[in-house]
Formats: sequence, C-alpha cells, structure tokens
Amino acid sequence: MVESNKAKSTFMEVREAPGELPELWDREAVFVANLLSLFFGNELETETLREEVGALETYGGRLVPIVNMVFAGGRNLLTLEREPDARLWRYFQEDLGLNLPEIEILPHADYAARREGATSAVLENVLKTIKSHPSIWMDGFVTDELLAHTAELTDKKLISSVEGSKCGNNKLLLHRHLAEAGLPSFDTVVAESPSDVPRCLQILNDWGYRYAVVKAQIGASGVGMRKLDVSAPSGIPDYLFFEGPCLVEGWLDDSLEGIEVLGSPSVQMFVHDNRLHLYDITAQFLNAESVHEGNQAPPPFLQGAPQVTRELLQQAEVGGRWLHGIGYRGTASADFHMVRRDGKIEIRLCEINARVTGATYPAILARRFVPRGAWIMRNVMFTTPRKSDAILNELESLGILYRPGNESGVLPVNFNANDEGVVAKAQLLALGRNRDDVESAFHLIRRHPAMTWNYDRD
Repeated sequence: MVESNKAKSTFMEVREAPGELPELWDREAVFVANLLSLFFGNELETETLREEVGALETYGGRLVPIVNMVFAGGRNLLTLEREPDARLWRYFQEDLGLNLPEIEILPHADYAARREGATSAVLENVLKTIKSHPSIWMDGFVTDELLAHTAELTDKKLISSVEGSKCGNNKLLLHRHLAEAGLPSFDTVVAESPSDVPRCLQILNDWGYRYAVVKAQIGASGVGMRKLDVSAPSGIPDYLFFEGPCLVEGWLDDSLEGIEVLGSPSVQMFVHDNRLHLYDITAQFLNAESVHEGNQAPPPFLQGAPQVTRELLQQAEVGGRWLHGIGYRGTASADFHMVRRDGKIEIRLCEINARVTGATYPAILARRFVPRGAWIMRNVMFTTPRKSDAILNELESLGILYRPGNESGVLPVNFNANDEGVVAKAQLLALGRNRDDVESAFHLIRRHPAMTWNYDRD
C-alpha cells in the first residue's frame, strides 16, 4: 500500500470556468499511452479489465485529437499500442482542422518487457525516436516506475511524479484526506484482507445498509470494486487487496428510506504547476453496476441550483489542491455522488481519477468547438461491426457529421477496431447549443437502419 498522504501546503491560483477550455500546457511532450499500466503492476486487475472491456489497445486513439491541445507548445510525440484509424485521422485533420501529434507504435508487450530486463527491436527503435525528439517532457495515462525508467533512458523529465500519480489515484488516501478536511464521506469500514470483509459488512448491516461496495485502493472503469448484499457476502477476489486494505462503504441508493439518488456529477480539472482550473461539470451516465458509460454537460439536475454547483466546485478544489500537493500534474476528474435525503441535498466526493479520463477527451474537444454549449459523449457497441468509412458516411448522410462553424453535430472521437480491423465500438460526441440539440442527434442516428448499437461501458 502507498503510505504517503501528505500534501504540501502551497499557494495556488484557482480558476473556475465551467464550459470554457482551460489554459493547458505551454510545452511539447512525449506522451506514452500506457493504458495497461493503469493499475500500477496489478496484473490480475489488468487482465480483468481486458476481459470486461475488450480491445484496450485501441483506447489510446482517443488521445489523437487532444494531445496537441493539452500540450500546446509545439511538436508532440504520441506512442500508441495500435495504429489509429486512418479515416478518422483524416477527419480530424481535414474536416476539423486539428493539428495532430507525431505517432509511434509501441505494443504493450514490448514496452512492458523491460520489467524482466528484456528488449526488442521495436522497443529500441521507439526509444531512439523518443530520445531524439526535441521535447524535454514525458507523460502518460499514469506515471509509474516503468514510465520513469523510460524517461531516464531517453533523457526526458516527468510531468508528474511517480508518487503523485499513484497516490492521486488511490481511493483510501483520498478518503483519509477528505476526512481530515472535514468533507462529507460515505459510511466506511476498512477491511484488512478478504477474510475481514464479513466483519465490515456486519457493521454496515447494523447501521441499516442493505448493500455495500468493496473498493480497491486503485481501480478504473468499474474494475476494482465489488457491490455486495451485506447479509449474503460473496467471494472477494484477492487482487482487490493488491495495494493493501480496502474500503467497504455503505451503498446509498433508493432502497434506503428517505433517499432519492439525483445523479453522479463529475468536475473536470487541470492541475498546473501553480494553477488549478475547474473547467467543466458533467453528469455521468452509469449502468446498473455504476460503471461509466459516458458523460453530458451541463448536468440537467444543476439547472437552477447554483448552491449545488458551488458545493461541487468547492469540494473539487479541495481535491485539486490535494493532487497538486502530492505531486500530480495534468488533467483529472473528481467524481461525486448526489442524493436528496429527507429534502436535503447531500454531495460526496467519491473518487478522483488523476489521469486523462473518459470525460477529458469530450470535455476538451467540446470546449474547443462549442464553449459554453452542451455535449453528450456515449460509448456505443455496434450490433454489427462497421467500417469506419461507413460510419462517417452515414453521419454525413444524416447531415450531422460535425464540422467547425456548425451549431451542432456528432464528432466521432475514437473507433475501437476488432482483430479484423472493423469498428466494433466507438466513442461518439454530440455537440450543440443546448441539451435538445445533442439528444436529438443521438435520436436521429438511432433511427438510421444501419446504425444499431447498445450503449456500453467506458
């Protein structure tokens, strides 16, 4: 378990501008899309994510349209685990007019082999390219020991520290910090091991809960948490305890008397060296297991509720200052749980994801093209895999393929191709002036006979 939870107290300017593109890095960088390092060496958890989500190697493609906006100082190099979709690349470049990064392909197996002291021709060539790149900076989805070693080999400087990245994604450390800061939190018992979970569930049962969730210290996309009936606990995988003790939290939902769940807001932030930008507030789309399926902005439940917006921003600021103090820099999302209990609204900061998140891509693109407007991003799994040309042509035929200057439209952010190179899943971003614009775009696509899908997890 990571023990550090001490945030250095430093002065930092805070800029609150939900709906506006923040001032990002004025520097160039090498960004290693190390998505398979999200769990900092927890291989069983990583394999579970792969089994549940699918072609993880294709998710790095979501970085293609935003890297040169995040790092606005010049040339950037993006290493991906798989080639990005060529047709989508042309759309970003020719239709959207985006400046795109240089690309190198580095499969995770080659990248991670250095843990065992191995190498490959692919890895050595990519390392040479990285070393010769003019940028002095390196970043990744997470900054772990492997990324730090890569930076050392190629004479680059890390934007975030290893400790800052790992601690910034640690739910137990955040829970302790929120408690010290006096912010509201879930009723929580800490389990030292899988065999200790029944004891924790019994305590929550005595407190009146029907369900609880066991949370690993580090997780993502629903992997690393397990919802349980407090009266009938099932098996808990050992990998949840890879970092040490787990949180066991009382599950707040409509099954509890007097509770009405209002939503799951998220605040998007950028942690600079001396500034904290709070640049968007979204509502998360969650499935029945509370796994992320997309976001929308602005959240419908915040309309006419300035006091709720103020509370979200204030709690997000506490989280952002904590990230800054422990050494994390870059984009992050603070996720909340909001309920009404006996007429009073309660807001709890659930977790902070200190990385480029599933809300970062759409928020940056949306605020680049429709500042202060509305947007919805959904992960969609096609009933029948589609060719990328066909998807773009069908959006074009409907008159809703987004181009700069349009008031509304649909911007495909990324295509997740299967082993045959056909798109099985996509991230689609609807942009517009208001919620009606973006919702109607998805309704219109849904009526197209060839564009059938199910909404899917991130």
